[in-house]
Amino acid sequence: MKLIERTFYLEQLKSVLNTPDIKVITGVRRSGKSKLLVSFIDWINENQDNANIVYINMQETENEPLLEYHALHQYILNHYDASKDNYLFIDEVQLCDQFEKAVNSIHTKEIFDIYVTGSNAFLLSSDLATLFTGRTFIVEIYPFSFKEFLLYFDRTDYDQAFNDYLKIGGFSGSYLYKNLDQKYNYLQKDVYETIVTRDIVTKYKIRNEGLFENLTHYLIDNISNLSSARNIVNYLASSKNKASHNTVINYIKYLCNAFVFYDVKRFDLKGKKYLSTEQKYYLVDHAIKYAILGTKNQDLGRMMENIVYMELKRRGYEIYVGKLYKKEIDFVAIKRNEQTYIQVTTFLDNENTLKRELDPLLNIKDGYPKMIIARSHQEEYSIEGIKIIDIAEWLLK
Repeated sequence: MKLIERTFYLEQLKSVLNTPDIKVITGVRRSGKSKLLVSFIDWINENQDNANIVYINMQETENEPLLEYHALHQYILNHYDASKDNYLFIDEVQLCDQFEKAVNSIHTKEIFDIYVTGSNAFLLSSDLATLFTGRTFIVEIYPFSFKEFLLYFDRTDYDQAFNDYLKIGGFSGSYLYKNLDQKYNYLQKDVYETIVTRDIVTKYKIRNEGLFENLTHYLIDNISNLSSARNIVNYLASSKNKASHNTVINYIKYLCNAFVFYDVKRFDLKGKKYLSTEQKYYLVDHAIKYAILGTKNQDLGRMMENIVYMELKRRGYEIYVGKLYKKEIDFVAIKRNEQTYIQVTTFLDNENTLKRELDPLLNIKDGYPKMIIARSHQEEYSIEGIKIIDIAEWLLK
């Protein structure tokens, strides 16, 4: 399998080298956590002459004895070298029952710089403060961005390449397959079904798998649409799947915990408050929708909105759906003192579409940047101070 250097994530790890934090690499299955760990180990070996690397892949058969935390703890201590700088890397740490006891004990001794990876639903960010007694530094890995897609395939025709990225998405494991059906089969079987059936259903002991699958399909089919638990309950009831309000909320929480979906709250720009009635959901990778529901009813606008959302996540923004009177702003993206208002649309090929996208932004009276991201196929330009930019160009900035 071809590998590319995922510089963005490597730089995050380099920045915390030899800090006392327990470094946790997490993210959706098949997003490249293990490959990133190995790349970082290679970088340490190339740049440090005095490094002692202790690397444990909990999925390898030869490491089965280490699935018991006392054995794992002793193995790590046996490989400590007092004359060197010691680094501990544990891949898929959650496979060891009560792994946190071993990791916490090693961390307390202050003899290793510790890095662990964990698969989605089994190592949640919300659980880390409870699991680990020391401070944690979290690196969340996402599927390939459009930039990484271009790098992987060594392409410079970014306008046409975006069309291909739109079809096959960012899970690089699918790139090994020749045709689109094979790629979607990989996304369906190796990614989606593994997460839903093996991870979520197993961890949370879900009994009504049919109900859970129907809810998941509803969310996939409604990415970027406003949704509420009540709407979903009503939808399930109409298809003869009765579910309580709490069950729906819990199932959605499980899917978000596993990084399959991300939920985005609404924010009233005038009232300066969050709205709890409805929110939006986005897929970790837009191509999962095609793999699960097919490509017959493509909605380019919603798929583009999903791509923009995930790119904003990669860039570290806090993201909300904006509401101003009866109008909606697709994204309010915030990072420290920086704030940007973004509308996403397919084409701006007529006055009505342009007016529809401009009006909500023109009604915002503060001085923060505003932009429309579209499939414009042209250079960036502005209308009344609002930037108009092609989505492929924006993804490369």
